[in-house]
Amino acid sequence: MIPTDTIDKLAACFASLSDLGSQLNETEWKSPTDCPGWTVQDNLAHLVGMERVLNGLPGTSHSAGPRDHVKNPIGEANENEIDSRRGLTGAQVLAEWNDIAAARLNTLRTADDAYFDVPAMTPTGPGTVADFLHIRVLDCWVHEQDMRRAVGRPGHLSGPAAEHTIDRLIRTIPIVVGKRAGTPDGNSVVIDITGGVQRHIICSVAGGRASLTDVEPEAPLARLTMDTETFLVLATGRRAPGTMLGAVELAGDVTVGNKIVTTLNMMI
Repeated sequence: MIPTDTIDKLAACFASLSDLGSQLNETEWKSPTDCPGWTVQDNLAHLVGMERVLNGLPGTSHSAGPRDHVKNPIGEANENEIDSRRGLTGAQVLAEWNDIAAARLNTLRTADDAYFDVPAMTPTGPGTVADFLHIRVLDCWVHEQDMRRAVGRPGHLSGPAAEHTIDRLIRTIPIVVGKRAGTPDGNSVVIDITGGVQRHIICSVAGGRASLTDVEPEAPLARLTMDTETFLVLATGRRAPGTMLGAVELAGDVTVGNKIVTTLNMMI
């Protein structure tokens, strides 16, 4: 089946990135972001390199050399693509982005069912091209937000792509509440996300297993309230969680609440 909804969300991310880029001056393009070693321009260069490869174009032959923030072969490949474009202006990287974004969307809009059913290795394990695209929405939206935070230009914090990403991140909350925070059996934690993407999340531990549920107890063990951007920053490990505690309202068992905040990074 052609994942039209996913393609539409990806198209919205592509358009929003292009719009953001059109507003930036060269100083802003070179501003550091929460991604170690990456500027605003580097974030977009990363997306350019990924979409080129996904669209069947060759990757760079450039080698960036050792970098302290590169931890694995995937990170090394990403860094090679980024470093090959560091000598360019932000406007030049944006022009390349606009070209590959248009080409990529044309590929996706004209592909048949078979294209999306092809087996593909995704960051979460074996899947299909359609599954991989589902994660591409997350990657593009998260990096857009990295860029926006760095230049103080908030935007696109709501809508289908934002909801898609936040909901994917929410899937991992049972691991955080149960395993990482050690919430005692028979207890529940409530997390309220406010602002752009509003979510009321209830996670209960029963029989030693944490799971999301629609049933809220009268007195949850802990309740955490934070806005969409705070949740995103914590869930993607963009900043040290200790620096974000002031942005989270805690009620109930503060010890458990703080454990959840400090272990919420789902993109390790």
